[in-house]
Amino acid sequence: MGYCRSLRNDIKAAFEHDPAAVSTLEVLLAYPGFHARQFHRVAHTFFKWHIPFLPRLISHISRFLTGIEIHPGAKIGEGFFIDHGMGVVIGETSVIGDNVTLYQGVTLGGTSLKRAKRHPTLGDNVVVGVGAQLIGDITISVVVSSVPANATVVGVPGRVVAVRNPDTDTVERLPDPVGERLEALEKKMAELEKRLERTKK
Repeated sequence: MGYCRSLRNDIKAAFEHDPAAVSTLEVLLAYPGFHARQFHRVAHTFFKWHIPFLPRLISHISRFLTGIEIHPGAKIGEGFFIDHGMGVVIGETSVIGDNVTLYQGVTLGGTSLKRAKRHPTLGDNVVVGVGAQLIGDITISVVVSSVPANATVVGVPGRVVAVRNPDTDTVERLPDPVGERLEALEKKMAELEKRLERTKK
């Protein structure tokens, strides 16, 4: 997709996701999230070309000017919008689908020091609310209800399976009947497949 068309998609996303947007000129000149996205386009291109140093320098300048840090290696789809983006951090191996919106203070962070996929993947049409911390090689696609602080959510649609106590740094696992039932079904299927293989022999 050409740069001009992608640029139009970014402007369109600002109008679709921010009722305060009143003109294209305003988006072009006064939206830090829009600016961070354009800096990232350039940095990501140089990153793909394996040009040393320059992509990180562009990313650093972008962070200084916008308060938004996007690693040049992050892959971002069309129609991406960052609203009130101060403090947003997007790590190197993050993958973001089309029509995704991030709000202030969102972190897509890593949990590993290995040179591998270690940051989140966001599916299409995902909205991540203020202050959300998405850590590790996880995939977020559908969360249809509010999620409490310090909670771990899995599945589609998302469900809370654990809550961390920030005072003691302990994790309380919650009952997950859906997950347990699916796990039991997977085991049963594996057993049936083994039986079928044995009968074939």
